[in-house]
Amino acid sequence: MRVLFLGDIVGSSGRDAVLASTPGLRAEFALDYVIANGENVAGGKGITPKLAEELLAGGIDVISGGNHTFQHREVYPYLDSGRPIARPHNYPPGAPGTGVVRAGNLVLVNLIGRTFMGTAYDDPFRAADEILKTIGPGTVVVVDIHAEATSEKQALGWYLDGRVSAVIGTHTHVPTADCRLLPRGTAYCTDAGMCGARDSVIGDRVESVIERFLTQMPTRLPAAEGLAMINAVLVEIDDGSGLACSITRVDRVVC
Repeated sequence: MRVLFLGDIVGSSGRDAVLASTPGLRAEFALDYVIANGENVAGGKGITPKLAEELLAGGIDVISGGNHTFQHREVYPYLDSGRPIARPHNYPPGAPGTGVVRAGNLVLVNLIGRTFMGTAYDDPFRAADEILKTIGPGTVVVVDIHAEATSEKQALGWYLDGRVSAVIGTHTHVPTADCRLLPRGTAYCTDAGMCGARDSVIGDRVESVIERFLTQMPTRLPAAEGLAMINAVLVEIDDGSGLACSITRVDRVVC
């Protein structure tokens, strides 16, 4: 099985780049599934049902989320609609949606970290344990760990090594160069990166970000536009064991 995991899609620039590129990427890499983190697709923060449906119609099989998933209230009932969209599973009980989504032979598990994230989320490590009790051995399971701290992401990768197919980090919007197979067969990358404007500060307009740093005032940070880049990782997984065979970066500039 070949799975492409696209980093956080930021704003219209990232959305347009993904929609334009996904059919070609599916053909080029003979992909079985495409996962994309969509928590920043609506103007740089949040997601709406309309935009989620655009991504699903454009070749994305599963959408994962993060700390901005609940930015727009219209998405709340959509998260409970049965569509292949996840929010971090370790939100406290009562939050709409789920962090475990199945698409064909693939299970996506969406978790959120706690270090430097500013909210009292439940423990992602123990949440993963509880989820895996409900999933049979040999199942293809890809984990999106949406977290700030690289140490927390790496620790979760080691914790789940041999129990899931891949652990891939999101949230920082900066791609990392540490793709590897862990000793027991789990593919790992600290951060997939982002799909968004290349000439930006993690997807936001450069001038607005600089102004905030200079003045320390609560300046609005609109998503940048223009030439886009796509950051992703490609994971090849053995269908029988559910363990990974390889993981490689796929990074493109989209004109």
